[in-house]
Formats: sequence, structure tokens, C-alpha cells
Amino acid sequence: MTYALWIVQGLLAALFLFAGGMKFVLPIEEMTKQMPLPGLFLRFIGVCEGLGALGLILPGLLRIRPGLTPLAAGGLMIIMLGATVITLMVGDLTAAVMSAVVGVLAAFVAYGRWRLAPLRGSSQPSLRPAR
Repeated sequence: MTYALWIVQGLLAALFLFAGGMKFVLPIEEMTKQMPLPGLFLRFIGVCEGLGALGLILPGLLRIRPGLTPLAAGGLMIIMLGATVITLMVGDLTAAVMSAVVGVLAAFVAYGRWRLAPLRGSSQPSLRPAR
């Protein structure tokens, strides 16, 4: 399970680093043509995506505050839930399904790192009964 979680974390981190980076590279006018949201809000989402991507990888690699990984994944899941709803409102079903799939993968990482295979050194509760 640990290997599957690391693979999904790596893929999600790459995806969100790319998506967050694009929200800084593209001009605001170009982004608002594609999405009916204010430009500064899209920049804020880009910051959240970039920080979330770092939060998926760095705590586990550096073994510093590994409990942040499920929080980062949960935050990215919320972003993808919003992206799914907004994309459905615009009427692009294919993009909405892709957003939903990415959200489900983020939920898998959040649950997996919180309950199934927590990173070592975390202070998260265990599912094992006390002896």
C-alpha cells in the first residue's frame, strides 16, 4: 500500500505543480476567458495547488511533520470538488469527470496516509488495538 500511495502522491504532485504554475504563467485575461472566476481567485488557487503539491511530497521525504501530507491531500480534494462543480456548471462533462477522478485520487492519499499507511514519525492514531 505504501508504494501505491507514493506513486499516486508523486503523480498528483506533478499534476498540481503544473496546474498551479500555469495559473502564474498565463495572463489573468486568458484564464478568465476559460473559467468564469475572478483572476485573483485563480491566482490564489494556483498558490494552494503549488503548496498542496509540496505538501504531498516534502513531509514524507524530509520526515518533518508527516501528518501534513493527509491535510495537503484533503485540501487538494476540496479544490478538485470545486473544480468539478464549476466545470459541470460550464457544461464540460469530460473535464468534470477528470477533475472528479483527480479528487478521488487525492481522497485516496488523504485516507491512506491518515489511516492505512501513515508515514513514520507521525502522531496519527493507529487502528491496532492496545495490548
